[in-house]
Amino acid sequence: MISSNNKTFKFAVMLLFLLQLSFNVEMYAGKKKDYPVTSFGAVADGKTLNTKAIQKAIDAANKNGGGRVVFSKGKFLTGSIVIKSGVNLFFEEDAVLLGSTNPEDYPKFGEIRALIISNASKNIAITGKGIIDGQGRELALAVDSLHHTGVKIDPNYNYRRLRSSDGRGKLVSFVKCDSITMKNITLKNSSGWVQCFDQSKNIVIDAIKVDSRAYWNNDGIDIDGCENVRITNCDVNSADDGICLKSETPGLQNNNIYIANCTVRSSANALKFGTGSYGSFKNVTIENIQVFDTFRSAIAIESVDGAEIENIKVSNITAVNTGNAILIRLGHRNGDKPGYIKNVSIKDVKAQIPFGRPDIDYDMRGPEVDYFHNPFPASIAGIPGYSIENVTLENIEITYPGRATKGMAYLPLSRLKDVLENIKGYPEFTMFGELPSWGFYVRHVNGIQMKNIKLILEKEDFRPAFVFDDVKDLVMENINVPSDKIQQIIFKEVLSANLDTESLKKVNEPKQNTFELPKK
Repeated sequence: MISSNNKTFKFAVMLLFLLQLSFNVEMYAGKKKDYPVTSFGAVADGKTLNTKAIQKAIDAANKNGGGRVVFSKGKFLTGSIVIKSGVNLFFEEDAVLLGSTNPEDYPKFGEIRALIISNASKNIAITGKGIIDGQGRELALAVDSLHHTGVKIDPNYNYRRLRSSDGRGKLVSFVKCDSITMKNITLKNSSGWVQCFDQSKNIVIDAIKVDSRAYWNNDGIDIDGCENVRITNCDVNSADDGICLKSETPGLQNNNIYIANCTVRSSANALKFGTGSYGSFKNVTIENIQVFDTFRSAIAIESVDGAEIENIKVSNITAVNTGNAILIRLGHRNGDKPGYIKNVSIKDVKAQIPFGRPDIDYDMRGPEVDYFHNPFPASIAGIPGYSIENVTLENIEITYPGRATKGMAYLPLSRLKDVLENIKGYPEFTMFGELPSWGFYVRHVNGIQMKNIKLILEKEDFRPAFVFDDVKDLVMENINVPSDKIQQIIFKEVLSANLDTESLKKVNEPKQNTFELPKK
């Protein structure tokens, strides 16, 4: 016989259980539902084309208010799929999304051609510990063969480099989206740009890995006309620019960008503003970046299509085996008038420049310069009538290889006027041809502070460390250059210079008629 006390106790326990169950149901109802792609007919054998099945899972998640479209362990082959609002593509460990190698599986979605597409969506994500493999080289060669067999002619086919531009597409392309998350995923082997975020906002890219050296134009991360972007803890290894801010559309801006704690290896530039530079780049902070085996510049800030670039802060950059440390270029390739570059701070940089090309181990390498040159210095260069303004360089150490010879494209200091302006040229650290300095070449700049600059030569270089041409408001403090020769700093049309005593000793002597010390 059960006592009333026991009945009361059991009732209380049952009531507590029911309340807890009710609470759990309510909590579960608040979570986003999972939509396994295998439940919609997808087969993880690496051979079955799963485009329709995966799209059904995405559509179902979107229709029901959002959820995770889950890829379990295995290889899922697909053509283009479209992410919609509220959908997170989630990859379990050892899950692989394989891009089809058939160009017909990549129809255009509006103007977008990519493996994973989203347009005007909100709250979308790609997360998990899986891999998205575009099989880009195989796809690109298939596109190429269509051109040569006459099946699909590319009117812009590049016969010099034997590659097609149309039909290759990107791995990931998000346009006009809001609230994007990319986390932990590995992206590899794109046929074009790996991932592009265009005219979007509120983007978080964290702890992803990019390994894409499959074909040409394999930019690692492209941000084009976006606002409120965080790129952190990423490992990028790409056959083209590593992390690249672009502005391909006039009137749009990249604003409030934060890039930190990343490693970049590139057969082009590691961190780049441009080349497309029609809109603006404002309020960008880049810090704690490791760069290695990179063919072009570790840091490239370029406005050549009218872009406005201002309030840029770069700090704590380590670059090893890199073709160039710093390039800041204001040119006028397109647009009614040049843009501007101002208020740029670059601090705490340590770089090592090799004598040979640093990307020699890539099978897809950036194009060589057209003819031999002595090693190139870092360059900060505007154009006549349009100066770069307010640049601060502080705590910079660059090791150069030296080994320059007067027998190779010799440009004496008496011919500084012959250094190419190349106003309309493609921005690159090699764009001016032979340069008359081995450390820094600075031209058409208004307001530049250089503090705690150490330049090291591994071998002899006959050129001076610094050349300043058409520069105003120059400040130099604690400049450390090899002491085996004087006249390491050359002035041409330099006004309002303020140098400390030790730096002043390294300036060319005033008795030389071609160059005169500025009046303080």
